[in-house]
Amino acid sequence: DPAPPLQIIRPEPCAVCGSRIRFGKAACKCCRCQLLVHAKCREQRPGPCVPGLRPRAWPRQGVLADFAPAVPPLVPALVVQCVTEVERRGLAETGLYRVPGAEQLVREWKQRLLRAGEAPPALGAVADVHVLCGVLKDFLRGLGEPLVTFSLHAAFLQAADIPDEAACSAALCHVVTKLPPANRDTLAFLMLHLLRVSRSPACKMDVLNLSRVFGPTLVGHGCANPTPLAIMEDTPRQCKVVARLLSLPPDFWSRFVATERDSLAPG
Repeated sequence: DPAPPLQIIRPEPCAVCGSRIRFGKAACKCCRCQLLVHAKCREQRPGPCVPGLRPRAWPRQGVLADFAPAVPPLVPALVVQCVTEVERRGLAETGLYRVPGAEQLVREWKQRLLRAGEAPPALGAVADVHVLCGVLKDFLRGLGEPLVTFSLHAAFLQAADIPDEAACSAALCHVVTKLPPANRDTLAFLMLHLLRVSRSPACKMDVLNLSRVFGPTLVGHGCANPTPLAIMEDTPRQCKVVARLLSLPPDFWSRFVATERDSLAPG
């Protein structure tokens, strides 16, 4: 018994095709069992429904530390592998991280990389570099909490709101150092990567564009199930946090990932 189409506020998976139903897209939810599907997948929904049965939640992978190596810098292999390959051949691509990769390929390669651990498959086999960008974003989105963590979410928002630039930078640096080591190191690694992307004229992805893409992914919300009002209020502030983080000196970030390990020095 699907209700009339509704608009999605928080991305969720379609129970028929498994693809993410994105923000603002039309979807249908069963009034009895709460099954959620794309409007286009409505006729393919399974039946009959079972009242009171809750749909399976979008899979959560655990916290970032679950994927980090034992030796610093604590950056998950999947993140290092994707960033290295993106920088190897993606810095001349227009719309890097904004142009989506094919969802099916993103899911397949994400699972291959997660299963491979420290022995990754050759990412040169991925013809479209936007697929690798999608893998990285999907991995970060799928974590049990955002990179800035639930507990420090408010502190990041408050620091980014400080009008004085020097005071804002000092406050953000302080909050970054309070992150769990794996979150701190991974955030530093990603900030250095995104700065390189922002400086590539061919990518046409300046700090503002990158902050719009990565704000919801890296900053997210202060809890696992935010209200629709919180989602709307958080969105512009998420982007502001990432833009402010990208304005911090590269030397600040480099000290967290300084290493002799070649894998953390993408060319």
